[in-house]
Amino acid sequence: MIEVLLGSKNAERVLIYIFTREEGYAREIARFFNTDLKSIQNQLNKLEAGGVLVSHPVGRTRPYVFNPRYPFLNELKALLEKAFSFYKPQEQEELKMKRKRPRSRGKEL
Repeated sequence: MIEVLLGSKNAERVLIYIFTREEGYAREIARFFNTDLKSIQNQLNKLEAGGVLVSHPVGRTRPYVFNPRYPFLNELKALLEKAFSFYKPQEQEELKMKRKRPRSRGKEL
């Protein structure tokens, strides 16, 4: 959708993922979009170097979030929100779902 503005499809994927889930790490994002881990890592590093994202180590994992001091954060989030509204409803639901642990046996959806 906005990959032309951002320079690559993976940059859009990273930003949309972090926009909808508020944080994410490289392997999680790569698995969600079924894409190459190295290209996602490169985009995360590039966005962190540009000041758009920040990260902090949590054990062996490095989750990324939006940098609250980024001067165009509100404008970027508005753009991502608009782009997200053009995603298919099924893709929107998958991106919004934040389930981290398995459901217990017999529990209804």
